Amino acid sequence: MDPIIQGFSLLLELDNIILITLGVLIGVMVGALPGLSSPMAIALLTPFTLSLEPIPAIAMLAALYCAGTFGGSITAILINAPGAPPSVATALDGYPMAKRGEAGRALGLATVASVCGGVISLFVFIVAAPTLAAIALQFRPPEYFALAVFALSMLAAMTGKSSLRNLIAGGVGVLLATIGIHLTTGVERFTFNVPELDEGISFVPVLIGLFAMGELLSQSSTLNKVVEQIQAKTMKLPTWAELKSLRNCILRSSGIGTFIGILPAEGSTVAAIVGYNEAKRFSSKKEEFGTGTPEGIVGPEAANNAAAGGAMVPTLALGIPGSGSTALILAALIMHGFRPGPYLLNETPEFLYAIFGAMLFANFAFLAIGLVGAKFFSLVTLVPKQLLWPSVFTFAVIGAYSSSSSFVDVYVMLIAGLIGFFMNRHGFGAAPLVMGLILGKLVEESFSQSMIIYDNDFLAMIESPIVLFFFALTLLNLSAPFWTGFKNRKKQNAAA
Repeated sequence: MDPIIQGFSLLLELDNIILITLGVLIGVMVGALPGLSSPMAIALLTPFTLSLEPIPAIAMLAALYCAGTFGGSITAILINAPGAPPSVATALDGYPMAKRGEAGRALGLATVASVCGGVISLFVFIVAAPTLAAIALQFRPPEYFALAVFALSMLAAMTGKSSLRNLIAGGVGVLLATIGIHLTTGVERFTFNVPELDEGISFVPVLIGLFAMGELLSQSSTLNKVVEQIQAKTMKLPTWAELKSLRNCILRSSGIGTFIGILPAEGSTVAAIVGYNEAKRFSSKKEEFGTGTPEGIVGPEAANNAAAGGAMVPTLALGIPGSGSTALILAALIMHGFRPGPYLLNETPEFLYAIFGAMLFANFAFLAIGLVGAKFFSLVTLVPKQLLWPSVFTFAVIGAYSSSSSFVDVYVMLIAGLIGFFMNRHGFGAAPLVMGLILGKLVEESFSQSMIIYDNDFLAMIESPIVLFFFALTLLNLSAPFWTGFKNRKKQNAAA
């Protein structure tokens, strides 16, 4: 009981409430602006949080993460341009409903479903994270190596143009993680006589470059694009009768989203698409999907916000990011001196309850913000990109430099931005690279320690049933795209 009281008491301080509220406001606005995203905002904000106490800083980023997932539904409904990838499925029915004059109702449905999905997943998070952490206390370096390899294999299932591209991007991230002095042997690798690279590449400039600069360059070709914009004067909450008819859809999507969020390397986008498909599969009005049906809005919205809470489970309990955004939060944890994983939750359990409280507050806060500021956020979508992107560039340079007061980090950020631009252009996602960069150090360190334990006998690692289990899951993950493609080709041949 004491950790719960300590965790929540940390959040009840006025300064912390202001920071969390600020995170919610930034998250909703960033989510509502086409072209911006939660990962970009977290990457830009992380260096500025280094001057804050660790728990308020992480609580602020967690609140931004929750609110940003919801904020994307605003532009998905009003202009058919999802402000965040998880809101792609919401646009399928949200925009048609807005076009027929029910924009306020669509926003109300999205908001309530988001809050329900987020709150349900947070209660699963508060139960599952300590349980998972207690199990992980039994893990040794070999088990952590197998778990990290399994997490990397999950990159194949992330949304993107192809599984192979995701794995290649993750592999590049792992290679970048090898830059610097090897902790076990003391050998310098790929430092090119640059002292700033001895400890490896800093997370902050890479994150800012990939998510902010890369997106800036990608969006530069759409500066003069004109979109049809529908304003919402007020948000109209669904009635109790309507909620009662939608409760099964909301609960089902919340469960799906939470489960998908807990899986390493999956995320809100996958959850939203699965939530939409399942809502349609169980609906008695399948023919209405795509024309503005309420189930087509609450299904993906409950799922993608539930995935946000679910993704925090492996992030905090195991140190394995559950999504691209939680990979950035994990990097922020490391920069604030935390060691994510079971020891974090067992030694400082109040931290878990502080994060839980911040995310719970964020879910109810964007409900209040949506009710009061629906008209304002519909106007936010009109901010010209000619003003928006120069501001993003300025914050990117300041953020990259301020992390360690080094111009080398600014150069790293600019190079990462160019890499992110070309990756995006050719179908390689930035999120797999970031997850590879974060997991790369865990893979290398745990493998080196395992080889010391087993006297360089790799096969001896398989004697552990946990290692064998994770290796088996890895093989299943890597072979899944092959079998899926084989089945699809078989069906096409049969149809032909």
